[in-house]
Amino acid sequence: MSEVQAIKDAETVQLIGHLLSIRYHRQMADVWYIGLNLALRISDLLAIRFDDIHGDRLQIKERKTGKIADIQLNPKTLARIEKIRADHPDHVYLFQSHRCQQIKQLPPKPLSRRAVTLAFQQVGQELNLSLGTHSMRKTRGYMLYQATKDIGRVMKMLRHTSEGITLRYIGITQEDVDNDFIALEI
Repeated sequence: MSEVQAIKDAETVQLIGHLLSIRYHRQMADVWYIGLNLALRISDLLAIRFDDIHGDRLQIKERKTGKIADIQLNPKTLARIEKIRADHPDHVYLFQSHRCQQIKQLPPKPLSRRAVTLAFQQVGQELNLSLGTHSMRKTRGYMLYQATKDIGRVMKMLRHTSEGITLRYIGITQEDVDNDFIALEI
């Protein structure tokens, strides 16, 4: 499988969300949009419980690193979360699998990583993009970097320790650096 990339323009971000909504379900579009805004790894995103949300903050312990992610939720993300909560007041997980509801004796479970991966890959193929679950995190990092040109802020948001890794991660290439030299004439 090829490495997934950051989505580098807002129109494509919106198109992906739209296609996920109509090809699959609004829940998959919610994963996309909330995932973009939280910049979490997919395992942490899918494991969010409603009781991890405290007012306008999300507080979780990242599975991969053990670091605490204490994230301020922006108004769009809060609105999506509140809509999910209103539609499914009995859910434990933000992205709870509907299959668990069909089999009442099973405890609640979040959507599977596999289901999200397949949906993202299929939309990516339709758009001729290398799209995957990590694209959300990479896209958030890329867009923050483009808005601020502050790699330190991006590193802090992604909880990275290496500037080089962060630059490669968000897809800043030599071509991008060359274009910056051309665009900025002093």
